[in-house]
Amino acid sequence: MKGGNISRFLGRHYFFTLIAILLTTIFLWSWEKNPLFINSLSEENEFILPSQESLNPRKHISEDYSQSQVADVTRNVKTEQESSNLREKTSEDYSHSQVADETRNVKTEQESLNPMDHTSEDYSHSQVADETRNVKTEQESLNPREHTSKDYSHKLVSDGISNVKTEQASDTALMNITATLSLDRKDNDKILNSSFEKKVCNYAKGRWVADSRRPLYSGFGCKQWLSEMWACRLTQRTDFSYEGYRWQPENCEMPEFEGSALLKRMQDKTIAFVGDSLGRQQFQSFMCMVTGGEEHPEVEDVGSKYGLAKPHGSIRPDGWAYWFPHTNTTILYYWSASLCGIEPINISDPSTNFAMHLDRPAAFLEHFLHEFDVLVLNTGHHWNRGKMNVNRWVMYLNGKPLQDWKLQQIGNAKNLTVYNVVKWVDSQMTRHPRLKAFFRTISPRHFFNGEWNTGGSCDNTTPLAGGSEVTQDESSDPVVEGAVKGTKVKILDITAISQLRDESHMSRYSIRASSGVHDCLHWCLPGVPDTWNELLCAQI
Repeated sequence: MKGGNISRFLGRHYFFTLIAILLTTIFLWSWEKNPLFINSLSEENEFILPSQESLNPRKHISEDYSQSQVADVTRNVKTEQESSNLREKTSEDYSHSQVADETRNVKTEQESLNPMDHTSEDYSHSQVADETRNVKTEQESLNPREHTSKDYSHKLVSDGISNVKTEQASDTALMNITATLSLDRKDNDKILNSSFEKKVCNYAKGRWVADSRRPLYSGFGCKQWLSEMWACRLTQRTDFSYEGYRWQPENCEMPEFEGSALLKRMQDKTIAFVGDSLGRQQFQSFMCMVTGGEEHPEVEDVGSKYGLAKPHGSIRPDGWAYWFPHTNTTILYYWSASLCGIEPINISDPSTNFAMHLDRPAAFLEHFLHEFDVLVLNTGHHWNRGKMNVNRWVMYLNGKPLQDWKLQQIGNAKNLTVYNVVKWVDSQMTRHPRLKAFFRTISPRHFFNGEWNTGGSCDNTTPLAGGSEVTQDESSDPVVEGAVKGTKVKILDITAISQLRDESHMSRYSIRASSGVHDCLHWCLPGVPDTWNELLCAQI
């Protein structure tokens, strides 16, 4: 009986034990399937070390940081060691991805960047500004109400969380990558800048170089166009080394001059030189250059068409005009030393003075400008009291004798005229869109130890004794430079380059071997004016 009671007790005990185990198993299985189970795990098993991005969902990272990289950094990791490994992998992947992106970006920028629309300097500034904005955005987009990385680290320590240094090291790595990529981008910008930097050809900046192909025509020939008084080969001069140089601009190649090619370019066109005797030298040089100094009997004198007949009692006509029938090209010169409109004050008096209108262009320009395709103007050396007295010029302004004592100073009157002539030509160019107008800067004189009438001379025969290079960007003739600024009239800047060639003047040499006055104003031909015309042809 007693044994039976014990057996029943043990059997009941085992039964309830099995029931408890079964119920416990069912409970635990059901609980595990419930999502709340995850939230009940201990912090040691649940904790995932978050990034700065997960702390503040409103924080913006650098715009170059890809969304896939953000997802990798902020993905939940089950262990602290896995978090560290993932961060190391993320940093490495980020670096490779960013380098690849930067390479693609540079390639895209190189293919799409238009150097005509954006200068390399603007492009560089834009990129630097973008980098600055990216960094600033990352710093300012942090929510000031959130804890900083350091504060958050202290909170983790206080909660018993270790390995905060892993988070700081990861952030430091990301910052280093960003800095490195920023420097790489700046290096790429420098490459782009050097590739797209546009160099402007300044024809007046460069150097004289020896050239065995010079001169472009013979000083013994070109008698059809060249005045004997300027053909130094026909004088007593024995050194002609000055003929063997050409001008080389700094930032571009000077197109090689070829006379027949120029005439073809100027087919059905008229080229006009208007100015003083230096303008006449340029005109004669031009005629010799386009013909190679050879005789061309087919070229016709058409001066009468432009009223260039020799006046009664005059030594020479007021100009010359020649027509090349094969290309229908006309090349002419008109003598207008001041470029002003000049008319007799009393037409019935042979000894009358002449009104020199500072605010009117020469009548020749008013009458024939519409026929010109290329116009080259110059003035300068007749603006002195001696020349004005000999020519009996009286300065007028607004149709009346000049009263302004400041403008009565010759230099100021000349400057006013230059500005007025340029302004007038510019105003006419809208009506004559095919016209290309140039104002040549003043040709330098080289009188030493006096003036032309006080014993001044220019005896140097050594080429480029004072140097061979022009390094300045601005013109040595600020009046012409200022007058053409903002207009459609171009500057033909020859002053500084000619200043280096004092050995190339007529000097004391002449046809008749007479002693006396030196000509340190006009040039031997062939010579420096040939270069002026090369500069002109390079720009038309």
